[in-house]
Amino acid sequence: MKLSVAIPESALSDESLKIDKTRKISILARACSIFKIDTIYVYQEGDSKQDGSLLVMILKYLETPQFLRRRLFPKMNDLKFAGVLQPLKIPSHITPANSKKIIRGDVREGIVVSIKGKRFVDVGINQLIQFFGKTAIGKRVTVQFKEGYPKLSVKEIDKSEIPFYWGYSVKERANLFSIINEWKGNIIITSRKGKTATKEQVSKYTTSDQPTLVVFGSPEKGVHEILGGKMKNVQNAKTLNFFPNQATQTVRLEEALLGTLAIINWCK
Repeated sequence: MKLSVAIPESALSDESLKIDKTRKISILARACSIFKIDTIYVYQEGDSKQDGSLLVMILKYLETPQFLRRRLFPKMNDLKFAGVLQPLKIPSHITPANSKKIIRGDVREGIVVSIKGKRFVDVGINQLIQFFGKTAIGKRVTVQFKEGYPKLSVKEIDKSEIPFYWGYSVKERANLFSIINEWKGNIIITSRKGKTATKEQVSKYTTSDQPTLVVFGSPEKGVHEILGGKMKNVQNAKTLNFFPNQATQTVRLEEALLGTLAIINWCK
């Protein structure tokens, strides 16, 4: 099952310090990686544009392999507290730096560079590999080795061609309704107003061939409040409560994300 999530850019509004906001993003990224989230949609909600920029930046930074980060992310204030971020250790990050260990079929992330008019790709080993793909110089690219050591030739591939989980992508949207309206597949809206999620209900999504989008509200507003009158125009969506009989007044986004995705994963 291909699973994506939609979270608001105001997700960090319940934290006042940038270091705490950074830690929270790290938890969100870890949760999405643990449960193999395909795409994280960050939608605008309220007046938290500064937090939205921080959220998107650090989510992308964490998903990027460590050896590429300095080249793709210049020094900036949003990454001031990058030292508190927990590593994801997803498959695209756990790759040996020794070129002798590379075999045919291995997949790598790299960056396209130019040397004396020729294009190469740097994939984090001790040598550059000639590159004939379409990706522009200075951009990140996914490649697969056509030949292992010592020949080391590669071809450019799309992430969808990788037969195992490789990492999430991050996309920004102007509002939540635009995401839901454009979504081709199943939609689960998380809300305390919904029916209690059961294994039978959730299994309908986990066994479906269609991709599933799980939608989360903000610290201040639930999904129904965010959508307002547009809620009646939402098609093919089921509202479920994954935290029935909660004792706390609210469930924080990082808690909702981990709890909800764990239940969905258990129902597979």
